[in-house]
Amino acid sequence: MLFNLRTEVLVVFVFTMLIGATVTGLLIGRSIRSRSDEPQDSFGVMQGALLGFMALVLAFGLSLAIGRYENRRAATVAEATALGTTYLRAQTLAEPMRTESLALLRDYADLGIRITETVPASRRQLAAIAASDEVEQQLWRLAGEALDRAPVESAPRLYVESLNESFDDRVIRVASLDNRVPPPVIVIELAGASLALALLGVHLGVLGRGALTSLLAAAFVGLLLLVTFDLDRPTRGLITVPATTLEDLQKTMELPPAADPPERP
Repeated sequence: MLFNLRTEVLVVFVFTMLIGATVTGLLIGRSIRSRSDEPQDSFGVMQGALLGFMALVLAFGLSLAIGRYENRRAATVAEATALGTTYLRAQTLAEPMRTESLALLRDYADLGIRITETVPASRRQLAAIAASDEVEQQLWRLAGEALDRAPVESAPRLYVESLNESFDDRVIRVASLDNRVPPPVIVIELAGASLALALLGVHLGVLGRGALTSLLAAAFVGLLLLVTFDLDRPTRGLITVPATTLEDLQKTMELPPAADPPERP
């Protein structure tokens, strides 16, 4: 739905809908005023009730979007931390699993950044996830070989533990990227805001004043809605989920390994 629209198209759509509803309400209010000089108190009561309802729905939608945004950022940090630990522990493995695993972990980090930078559920992200799954299979095979060759040593066991945690954290992060505000909430926000602004326009039109005020209100509500939508689009718009922790980890992986491979008798 709105999630698939480009940012500029979304901005035009939201403001067109809200300002259009406001202008329509103003025109209806002026038409009512021209036909009757009697005060229309019912519009004021309805408009006040709907504005309160709209504020509640907007606050609810914004809180949902902020919560999901914070979860995405936390999931990115958690994955980078687990992957960094895995990379350090991989340096303690015996050869040839050590060198192969370190190279695959660099590829795994690169794919993690690519997943962050692509639109959730898009073809590019699905391709990156599929490539990530293949790297996971290769890493797990090498981890199994390391355990078979040294079943009583602690280094392979610690490595397998952190590797499994890295896999789990990536699953959580991918799921968080696609965890958006439920569409019914978005629909209610747009419909409720449009209806409330239309009734505000009717009320002010009947009173014969406040056209500028109602348009400013529409602009403010539109900005608030766009912030909510932007928080829910992790790779587009002005508010994105950065892959800074993964990029920093990638830079450390480009350095020579800090630990030498263990010596074998």
